[in-house]
Amino acid sequence: MPTEVNNIEDFIKLSEKANNCKIKRLGEIVKLKLKTPQRLYTIKVEKGKAEGLIKKLKCQTVEV
Repeated sequence: MPTEVNNIEDFIKLSEKANNCKIKRLGEIVKLKLKTPQRLYTIKVEKGKAEGLIKKLKCQTVEV
């Protein structure tokens, strides 16, 4: 089961141990999915905040 994260700073810390991050754009909402060896973490952010967040991630990103 995926775990939803609500804090952006926590999501950035989780990206350090993630294998990849999948980006799914849904209109005004962007859904980011971090795949770690043990778990899948997701976060939903607004389109404006998403671009800044994607640049801060420390793993490979893949557009879906």
